Amino acid sequence: MVDEEGFREFVQARLPRLSRAAYLLAGGHAQAEDLLQGTLIKVALGWSRISKAQDPEAYVRRILYHEHVRTWRRRRWREQPTAIPPERAYGDGTNQTVLRLVLQQALARLTPRQRAVVILRYFEDFSEAQTAQVMGVSVGTVKSQTSHALARLRKLAPELADHVQESMEVGS
Repeated sequence: MVDEEGFREFVQARLPRLSRAAYLLAGGHAQAEDLLQGTLIKVALGWSRISKAQDPEAYVRRILYHEHVRTWRRRRWREQPTAIPPERAYGDGTNQTVLRLVLQQALARLTPRQRAVVILRYFEDFSEAQTAQVMGVSVGTVKSQTSHALARLRKLAPELADHVQESMEVGS
């Protein structure tokens, strides 16, 4: 690596945001660490080229999302239907904790591309054009993937829609 100091500065400045995105994509701390580590290894190997890009962070995010999809394809997790659905144990946790867990489980059941679109659009607050650029797809693909992802989230976790309605009513 030619510019090791530049790479270190880049990672130090952007690690919190990249870690958050990796966590949201991977669905767990250990998986997020693995995903981010694999991404940063690729970035380190190509840093001399990446650092010359107009927006190195966008380039690194693209590597992160592609690495997530590649890892997912390699594992091919499959849902296993059961005769009796599992009990939902909410325990005595707060409402926010329950909602976070429900959201995390619902995000985990989206396809990697759908999850990436939702995270970029709603958690990272990217525009459709920015999301398309990071993912390397057209704006139309972002729109359709967003639509499919939101429909699936509504089906997987209808209680999230109820919470969104409540917060909208409180805010108005």
